[in-house]
Amino acid sequence: MTKQHIEVITSVERRRHWSREEKERLVAAALEPGTVVSDVARSAGIHVSQLFRWRKELCQMSAPSLPPFVPIEVVTALPPPDPVEPAPRARKKTSIVTIELGRGRRIRVDSDVDTEALGRILDVVERR
Repeated sequence: MTKQHIEVITSVERRRHWSREEKERLVAAALEPGTVVSDVARSAGIHVSQLFRWRKELCQMSAPSLPPFVPIEVVTALPPPDPVEPAPRARKKTSIVTIELGRGRRIRVDSDVDTEALGRILDVVERR
């Protein structure tokens, strides 16, 4: 024959008060592997949400608080690096320039072409 626990409430106040030890015991029982939380809550005569609330409260109490500041160590600063010239900015879009020389001859160059070099090339082409 199984022993059943019966609680008789004789006072006007209808709420039960649980000690910290009772809450810890029930939360620990609910955390056992293979345990159904609703069965633990039902056996204690409480709602499942109450058991989860106790677990949350107990976990917050036992969690270590972090210090508001983290200690740091200040060391002497290194000298600044040598100034570096910024890399030339690349154009977003290069365009092709087509030069018509006549007699079906064309030269196509990038718009970034060295103008002096292009002048020498055109001189050679015109001589031929």
